[in-house]
Amino acid sequence: MNIDSDLVHCHTWYSHFGGILAKKNYGLPLVITVHSLEPLRPWKREQLAGGYEFSLWVEKTALEMADAIIAVSGATKHDIERLFNVDPARVHVIHNGIDLNQYRKVDSTGALKRYGIDPAKPYLLFVGRITRQKGFQHLVRAIQFMDRDFQIVLCAAAPDTPQLAEEMRIAVERAEAQRPGIIWINEMVDQQTACELYSHAAVFVCPSIYEPFGIINLEAMACETAVVASAVGGIKEVVVDGETGFLVPLEQMKESPFEAIDPEKFARDLAQRVNELMRDRQLRERFGKAGRKRVEENFSWAAIAEKTKALYASLLSS
Repeated sequence: MNIDSDLVHCHTWYSHFGGILAKKNYGLPLVITVHSLEPLRPWKREQLAGGYEFSLWVEKTALEMADAIIAVSGATKHDIERLFNVDPARVHVIHNGIDLNQYRKVDSTGALKRYGIDPAKPYLLFVGRITRQKGFQHLVRAIQFMDRDFQIVLCAAAPDTPQLAEEMRIAVERAEAQRPGIIWINEMVDQQTACELYSHAAVFVCPSIYEPFGIINLEAMACETAVVASAVGGIKEVVVDGETGFLVPLEQMKESPFEAIDPEKFARDLAQRVNELMRDRQLRERFGKAGRKRVEENFSWAAIAEKTKALYASLLSS
């Protein structure tokens, strides 16, 4: 048996063991793209239990034997070099990208009607899995500090555990008791639906406590929506504070679970920036236009593909 390939490229720890075997058994150059790092996601232990130890081992083994590592942001490159025994020369920053034809502002409103969103009233949008990494707990806490004259759409599903699902349900119920206009879309939506939700949102919010890149912000920006996001990880390389949105500082624990040191302050700061944009239509429209321009100039899949192809060529010629 042989592998009809010149090299093997793995994404995330789920595929790394196959990359290890391909390199060991067939001598193929191994390239790994790091979208997240297991040591920085301790909440995965809730989901994987003992399997978390396995994911830590697989990731460490693969990264330390890889011929090239692609970090999706400068922040991720720093974390790789800090956490693993790798030569910095083997770690290359190639940002993620999106399809600019798929993600663009649309006029259709079918999704809004389907989920009961009033198209005549502005809304704040959150899109993400129900996991501690995405910071849903901080967003729900921030709702009490937000103005009451806009809708809040939570497109949040796929909880890591049943316990997290229950936490989310209780948190949303409490928020609904405090104010009207909260709409929870408790399902994963397709790309077309996501585009409609992004396109008609007044503001997109990303309160993540860990985000190696934050492609969700790119998607919102591509649809000309202003962003309010936590100033963590690769988000700071995507969202330009005061130009395409607002970055909200987050003072975090230095060790696991990397949570906010002062959750109430973060919630208040998040709400303040959301309120500021919600009160200023011209500013959020300006941010939205600048966001689309930034995505077009820096994050197209064509540009990312060229950089990746060049890296492949350098490995195969050495």
